[in-house]
Amino acid sequence: MARTQPTKLDVKSRQPAGSRAARRLRRAGLVPGVVYGAGDPVGFAVDARVLRQALAAKGAVLDLSVDGAAPTPVVLKDAQRDAIHGETLHVDLVRVRLDRPIHAAVPLELTGAEESPGVKEGGVLEQITRELNIEALPTAIPEAITHDVSAMEINETLTLEAIVAPAGVTLLDDPEQTVIATLTPPRLQVEEEPEIEEETELVGEEAAEGEAPEGEGEAEAAAQAPEGGSE
Repeated sequence: MARTQPTKLDVKSRQPAGSRAARRLRRAGLVPGVVYGAGDPVGFAVDARVLRQALAAKGAVLDLSVDGAAPTPVVLKDAQRDAIHGETLHVDLVRVRLDRPIHAAVPLELTGAEESPGVKEGGVLEQITRELNIEALPTAIPEAITHDVSAMEINETLTLEAIVAPAGVTLLDDPEQTVIATLTPPRLQVEEEPEIEEETELVGEEAAEGEAPEGEGEAEAAAQAPEGGSE
């Protein structure tokens, strides 16, 4: 299997100058960042569009070049994003060696949900775990790990032990205790009681309190009236 070539990322070094300077960089279309590991941390600024394209490219490893120097392999450690617009506000990168495995978190994607018998019967499929912790060489870190759930039945629970890791990738989470997804029965809707039943209960309560239902008082008075009318 051929290795994915790292994506080149050219940045300019910068001196940390506080949040005001970082805001000025963002207004100019740049994203501030820091690269750590194997030496002193180095602050940098990178064009937001260039960074976005680099992070979207296939493969986890980036070839970082600061001020035109020889590139160094790095991986994304953290990215701060705007909660409303989703724009990247700051990135942290870390230098790596391509011959040493590292730990990383990768997305888990479930496929075939609509084809599963449980979902077709009205069951609810809920994905519990959306990221998996793995160990792999930097060049072997996948963009995502996928698993087919098209055979899941109602009341079935999927755990990590059913997930097959790609070649060269080790799953680090507990295989038996890590719940990936559940497929629960359809949620039953509680039907409202008819209003007529409530009215019947009210009539019963009135009768118990000694209040005759409408019409009964008139019938009783008529029965007690003397026959033949007045003298």
